This record gives sequence, C-alpha cells and structure tokens, in this order.
Amino acid sequence: MTGRDPDALRRRAGVRGDPNRDQHFLVDDRVLDRLPGYLPADATDHVLEIGGGTGGLTDRLLAASDGHVTVVEQDPELATFLGEEFSDAVDAGRLDVVQGDALEVDLPAFTGSVSNLPYGASSEFCFRLLPWGRPLVLMLQREFAERMAAAPGEADYGRLSVTAGHYADIEVVETVPPTAFDPEPAVESAVVRCLPRDPEYDVDEAVFMALVRGVFTQRRKTMRNAVRNTVHISGIAEADAVVDAAGEELMSRRAGDVTPEGEPP
Repeated sequence: MTGRDPDALRRRAGVRGDPNRDQHFLVDDRVLDRLPGYLPADATDHVLEIGGGTGGLTDRLLAASDGHVTVVEQDPELATFLGEEFSDAVDAGRLDVVQGDALEVDLPAFTGSVSNLPYGASSEFCFRLLPWGRPLVLMLQREFAERMAAAPGEADYGRLSVTAGHYADIEVVETVPPTAFDPEPAVESAVVRCLPRDPEYDVDEAVFMALVRGVFTQRRKTMRNAVRNTVHISGIAEADAVVDAAGEELMSRRAGDVTPEGEPP
C-alpha cells in the first residue's frame, strides 16, 4: 500500500524538517505503509493523527480507512498545505485539518490514533491520549518506548511503565532507524501499540498516580520505606496505616518489582 511519495510531499510543501523545533519528517515508505496496520480494524472509524507534517502518514490513514481522519498540526503553513494537498478528502467530509497545539485544542471523539509524536513532549502527548481509553499507535524515541512498555523486574521498569500500564497494555511493535526520517534524529525510534484495558484494581486515580510518583523517587528502598519517606510527594496523611493495610509481602519489595496491581511479577 504505497501512497504519496513523502519526499515529493515535502518538496510540494516547500519545507525541511528542523531539529531545533523537534521536527523530523518520517520519509520511509515502508514504515509509513505499516503504521496504519497496527491499529485494530474496529478502531478506524475516526482516526486522530497528531503532527501531520507534510502528510505522508495522513495519506496512508485515509487509504486504510473508509471512515474519518482528523489531523492536528501546530505549524500554520503545514496545516494550510495539508488542507490543500488533501482537498478532495476535506471536501468529501473524510478529513478535518485542525491548526493548533494538540496539547491545548479540543480533541474530537476519536476511535483510535496513529501519530508520529514530537519526542521532546512525548510524555505530555501520551498522557493526553491514554486517558481517552482508545487504541493508540505512536512513534516515539526508542528509549522512551521501551520504558513505557517495560515489565516489573526489568531495568527500564519505572514510573512511566506503571502510569502508562494503568491505562493500556503496551507493546513495542517495531523499531525504526534514524534513516527513516529527514532530518535524521540523533536517536533510534520505536512504534508502540497501546490497547486500552480496565485495571484489575479500584483506586482514586489522582491518589494512585501521586503514590507511584513518590515511591519511584526511592526505587532502591523497600515499598515500606518509600511510602513513609515520600508523603510530601504522595500527600498520604497516614503512611503507617497504608503500610499496615498493604501487608508485609508487598511492603518488603521494591517499587521496581511490583505490578500496578501490587503483585509480584
């Protein structure tokens, strides 16, 4: 499924990527062709793309779905170009181009998202999207992606793994070399697929996230000591009561060896 040539799109747009603006255009046809296929078939009715750039991925998303695509692009000139390049899809009601910051604009009720995210704000974008409870396919810096998908007991497992895993089952489905982008980033990239899940525990989400943030600042200590030492972060009023209620088995382990459910890996 090879669509519009990404190099030709960039030439028509009259732009080049700018590393100083975290702007690296995905130009590898093979990667672009694969990305829509990672999204479950039942999630393609309304696909959200963040950071449309010159439209290489937008083109593939339109071809892969009979539904609707919304692309959010911060750069006014690129947003205008996307509207003109894909005017047929816009006129047919299959594509909306939204010019603005995807961290600030109102997002539509999308059924899934496929996006090549700016790496400098990966965390902010991921946690804007994950609470929606929709399937996501995201291009990220490889190191960030592997931390996001890490399992308990692994070196990369940490606060990011737990907070992301609270919302979804996360899998690295592909690694992508710098040569797939123009200009080439200084790091390797990876594609993660996030499939929403209902946690097997019932918590106050704000309290849970604060507790996770706290205990991972002292990941080398036991959960018992980490809970007691980080009340200034977690806001827990009665740390000893939490420790007693959780029990010795859990509190004697370290945060990096505990699943979000509080079980050993």
